[in-house]
Amino acid sequence: MTPQRTGVIAGVGVASAALVWLLFFGLPRWYGSPATSAAAAAAPSAPAAAGRKIKARLFYVGDDGARLVGVERDVPFGEGTAQQAKEIISAQIAPAADPLVSAVPPGTSLRAVFVTEKGDAYVDLSREASAAHPGGSLNELLTVYTIVNAVTANLPAVTAVQLLIDGKPVETLAGHVDLRRPLEKNLAWVQ
Repeated sequence: MTPQRTGVIAGVGVASAALVWLLFFGLPRWYGSPATSAAAAAAPSAPAAAGRKIKARLFYVGDDGARLVGVERDVPFGEGTAQQAKEIISAQIAPAADPLVSAVPPGTSLRAVFVTEKGDAYVDLSREASAAHPGGSLNELLTVYTIVNAVTANLPAVTAVQLLIDGKPVETLAGHVDLRRPLEKNLAWVQ
């Protein structure tokens, strides 16, 4: 093999490795802007019908502090799966009215949502979801499954949810629940 050919092969290998790194580990700008999906990205977004609502099942910490309870709430209508996911998550992370208790740390905001054609939702939360988390494995499970279950229980097109913090994949929120892959609905944590 000539040195020139070896150099070309090495260059292609380095370029391929860089592309793979960028796609899977780089800043995940590929998941789109807030509330976009593959279909929505191609078409201009239509504003939600003024005042139109849907019923959604949201999840809050139960009286025993060890389980979630599902509560039916009115949520603004969103055009398309990604936009509806955004509306559901926004309602879920909003401060809870008494006597409900949210499992989501105060100050957490939704940065973006992307839903793949495969049915995986990528939910990008602000750093408060992790930085303001009280810790503990039970608290972390309740926080994670509050978001995962809110999206998957209300949107049949979404089969799993992966949480991101400030646009980046994270291993955990507080050291306990593996967030390196999308998680499926788990109603075992619901009363």
